[in-house]
Amino acid sequence: MGVGKGSVFNSMGALLKDRNIILRGADALSQSGFTQVPNSMLKSIDLSPGAKLTYAMLLSYAWQNEFCFPGQETLAKDMGCGLRSVTRYIKELEDTKFLKIKKRGQGRVNLYELNLTVPKGGRTKTGRS
Repeated sequence: MGVGKGSVFNSMGALLKDRNIILRGADALSQSGFTQVPNSMLKSIDLSPGAKLTYAMLLSYAWQNEFCFPGQETLAKDMGCGLRSVTRYIKELEDTKFLKIKKRGQGRVNLYELNLTVPKGGRTKTGRS
């Protein structure tokens, strides 16, 4: 008996029925959307939790246009931390090659380029890069 398209879809259907996380309803919390963060970023042992949150926040701004340029004050407010912390986390992301910043000049916010892959030499909790 061959494996046809119908059996593949039936298998996928069975997998979906057996899921262990269920999302129910849209409320004020979920209507604002979600941000996907690469697991390699979440598992990186080279980054502090604050740097990981900064990366996730930059991703949340960027999903709309494939790039982002929020001010550091906006980041600090949205993250619930101080401007000095944001500056430190951004530096950490730059040093580990998860982030590249293009200075746009006096009075203009910087342009942030996010690396969506594990940078060369980057490490995750499993030790794989």
